[in-house]
Amino acid sequence: MTPSTAGKGGLRLPRAVLWDWDNTLVDSWGVIADALNTTLVAMGQEAWTLAQTRERVKASLRDSFPGMFGTRWPEAEKIFYDRFQSRHMELLEALPGAEALLAALAERGVYQGVVSNKRGPFLRKEADHLDWNRFFGRVVGAGDAARDKPAPEPVLMALEGGPVPPGADVWFVGDTDLDMICARDSGCVPLLIRAEPPQSGEFVTIAEMLHFQSCDELRQLVDKL
Repeated sequence: MTPSTAGKGGLRLPRAVLWDWDNTLVDSWGVIADALNTTLVAMGQEAWTLAQTRERVKASLRDSFPGMFGTRWPEAEKIFYDRFQSRHMELLEALPGAEALLAALAERGVYQGVVSNKRGPFLRKEADHLDWNRFFGRVVGAGDAARDKPAPEPVLMALEGGPVPPGADVWFVGDTDLDMICARDSGCVPLLIRAEPPQSGEFVTIAEMLHFQSCDELRQLVDKL
């Protein structure tokens, strides 16, 4: 199947759902761009536009910063997190329909967890601030597992204590190709959730991927399953 909305009727209610966090459930591009540009400028590089940030930011910091800053990446890491920590709670905002979607799945008895490349302590603080920890069995961020997403270790950690291992009964929902690669490589069902439809050739290696434009659209499907 090519990535599309076709075939959504073939989905069945999962036993578990794993969520990406940033820009899947919460709007965080503003604070990420702010902290990253503070870092880039401090390290003598040019700031990125928001469009460039959205295109380039996918991997965890420990996987991406060594390539961006070389041996000075620990210095860049400190600058980034100092800036991020000062602003991320102030700018945290749930995406429209996200809480209703989480609640709908919880009401159906579906186990839910988070697999994010945001550093674990920041991630769990944000989930607690939104009072969303009640929905999740495990909230796994960058640095919590031996390797970060798209490696399978965070997926396995997030499903610890859940009803099923990775497989056809587990949805992995995210907004980037990295999320879809993680879903594919861990054997979960890949669901892309973002306003923009998949572009030609963008997800050719991700079989059976389905696209939803918003949390509301996915919730409407869940309500019918």
